[in-house]
Amino acid sequence: MSPSEAQSVENAKIQLVEMLKPFQQEQNQRQKKSEFVKKCIQCVEKNDFFQLDELLKSKQAVDVQEDSNFEGSESIFGDLRNFAYKQIDYYRLKYNENFIQMAEQMGLPLKIESNRFSVLKGIEGKLNFTNRSAEINGITIKSIDPKRIISTSLRIKKQLYDSVFEPQKFINSLLECYKEILKKESLRAGDVVSIWQLYTDYVWSLQSKVFFQNMDKGKFKGYSIDQFAVDLWRFFESDVSATEHGYRIKLNSGRGKTLWLIDQDGERRQISHASFLKH
Repeated sequence: MSPSEAQSVENAKIQLVEMLKPFQQEQNQRQKKSEFVKKCIQCVEKNDFFQLDELLKSKQAVDVQEDSNFEGSESIFGDLRNFAYKQIDYYRLKYNENFIQMAEQMGLPLKIESNRFSVLKGIEGKLNFTNRSAEINGITIKSIDPKRIISTSLRIKKQLYDSVFEPQKFINSLLECYKEILKKESLRAGDVVSIWQLYTDYVWSLQSKVFFQNMDKGKFKGYSIDQFAVDLWRFFESDVSATEHGYRIKLNSGRGKTLWLIDQDGERRQISHASFLKH
């Protein structure tokens, strides 16, 4: 084969490939739509109405409905959407009732709103019925079994609430950290400081002398942001309202690095700064 013939054959091959592309793309699209319909059928067979609901809300469902090869799918999908909605509504109602009842039996004041729930201030979670999972304070549970969620909630409650808490000592220590930041940054009394800096300095204040002599991670006393948020709330809820010298803490929202904390009204807010004012 001469070079010119070889080039001619190569050009013919390229043209055939280009000619085939639209048909291949159409075939791939049909395959995807077929797989989508098969998934819907499987969900119906398994009575998996949560997954079915997700599928019927997707763009793929619209693509199938608009395809003439799937004539009648719009009406069928509509009936299935109504079925899934009713089943989900009924399931969640029963689920919530059982969840609340089980929590009450374990002494947890559970509140549920839509797919979100809270146990105590600072202990919050989200239910994902489609993926059969839950998340609570950043911990993922690969199940929506109320027993497992309540078990995890109790463990978190023990960590955040069951330790001895002295509100006066807590607020006095925060004030000392605040004063040190004022000195380091040449600020005046009453000026705001970064809440992140206050939190960081407070964590350092909790460390023992042994830790500073040998900063081994095994000797480090951890203090999570969740614990900080809960301790602030426990302080606000206590009989103590100020430091021993009459200074009260003020939390502010604004620009800069923020922490999700609980304010004196029990609302979780993004706090950027804090200050102490004499009253």
